[in-house]
Amino acid sequence: VQLQASGGGLVQGGDSLRLTCQAPGRDLSRYAVGWFRQAPGKEREFVAAISRHGGSTKYADSMKGRFTTYRDLAKNTVYLRIHKLEPDDTALYYCAAENVEGLGVVPTTGYDYWGQGTQVTVSS
Repeated sequence: VQLQASGGGLVQGGDSLRLTCQAPGRDLSRYAVGWFRQAPGKEREFVAAISRHGGSTKYADSMKGRFTTYRDLAKNTVYLRIHKLEPDDTALYYCAAENVEGLGVVPTTGYDYWGQGTQVTVSS
């Protein structure tokens, strides 16, 4: 599965941003989708994840409140909305997919398929 994350860029602190994850030629509804990020010099960390049907989500504790993930089944797209961006949000953001049986399953680890990432840089 080829995943494409997009929507990153250079933004100012306090701005909002919406990242997009797509899988051209694939039915993304067959996969739970997770978002991860990796800041310079740091390990990759889990941000959020959403179930196949979109009705269930999970967030890293530190991400609750400012991060929202949702999916548009008709557009075969998953989104990550980030509000009130902070300089510490600067990172390469990845989307990942996992083929799970249950429609409501939301894995936070063990993803098999990864995109190339989209860079988010937040200026203070």
